[in-house]
Amino acid sequence: MSIDKDTAAKVAKLARIKVEDADLPVLAQEFNAILGFIEQLNELDVDDVEPMVSVTPMRLKRREDVVTDGDQPEKVLKNAPEAREGFFAVPKVVE
Repeated sequence: MSIDKDTAAKVAKLARIKVEDADLPVLAQEFNAILGFIEQLNELDVDDVEPMVSVTPMRLKRREDVVTDGDQPEKVLKNAPEAREGFFAVPKVVE
């Protein structure tokens, strides 16, 4: 896949990044370099490679999923600028 100037402009717009027209060809070249690297990675045979979370073998720390602190709505609502009926009160944003 090759990225042209128009596609680079569309990606920049979707990402909400302002890119000057003069910089679009360079951006397209950078996208193409990234895609080329990804194509190189796709050529690798990783069938016998186990997934890992780190370069050093280790198990992730696990804990039991239990509530250890809670049932304190009064303390939590002290942080709210405004609270009503046990909930945070926020201004209406949708008409």
